[in-house]
Amino acid sequence: MPRTGPWYTGRVGRLTEITPGVLIGTSSFAETISTVVVGQAGGCLLIDPGVTVAELARLGAEVRELGLRPVAAWSTHPHWDHVLWSPELGSTPRYATPAAVAMTETERAGLARETQRSAPGHDFSLLGRLTPLDSATIPWHGPAAQLIVHDGHAPGHGAVFLPGPGVLVAGDMCSDVEIPLLDLTASEPLGDYRTGLERLAAVAGVRQVVPGHGHPGDADEFRRRLAADAAYLDALAVGQPFGDSRLTGPGWLQDAHEEQMRYFS
Repeated sequence: MPRTGPWYTGRVGRLTEITPGVLIGTSSFAETISTVVVGQAGGCLLIDPGVTVAELARLGAEVRELGLRPVAAWSTHPHWDHVLWSPELGSTPRYATPAAVAMTETERAGLARETQRSAPGHDFSLLGRLTPLDSATIPWHGPAAQLIVHDGHAPGHGAVFLPGPGVLVAGDMCSDVEIPLLDLTASEPLGDYRTGLERLAAVAGVRQVVPGHGHPGDADEFRRRLAADAAYLDALAVGQPFGDSRLTGPGWLQDAHEEQMRYFS
């Protein structure tokens, strides 16, 4: 979600186990989901931890209460709300795709401004300090974590599939609360996004999908969201009327939709 602004729901969720070994927590900002994957010997993988300073501190405390410690982290894409960190989470490798890391390096000042505007108080020395990982999997001692890389929502967007439990951590894709948000700076925004959806749809064995914003869904819901996103793109491409229920969301989402309509008109 690249847009900024004080979209706080006032609803903060503690870590909840959605399937054995996979836990999620929901932020008060934009229903952002942090994912914790339990590994070996008390280690855990953190995916997109966020968002506020207090929430990240609490995430660190909850992980410790569970007898876990972060041993690796993954940022699905280089937008400010997905490259956050806290001293409470310790010091561990924080990975992202090479394209995502390149963007965080070149856009660091902008990321800091967006973070301060929407979730003030972060230590900017930790913001977006990512290690490029050009690999098919995340290196860590835990369940296999396969990467599905594309440029649909942002350069180097990398979803994570856990084939053991069948969980797809989709980043800012397959959301029940957000329409597809395209990277309008790319040369082929629609084509990139469609490629991203095709790569996610091709993943075999998805039993649960976890979006970057919104709520997890089962296999049927995963397919429904893929179809809804494809229908949105089709309507956007030809200027057809939109019947997408997600367009009743917050004002910034309406603004993003109108910006996309103007771009393709």
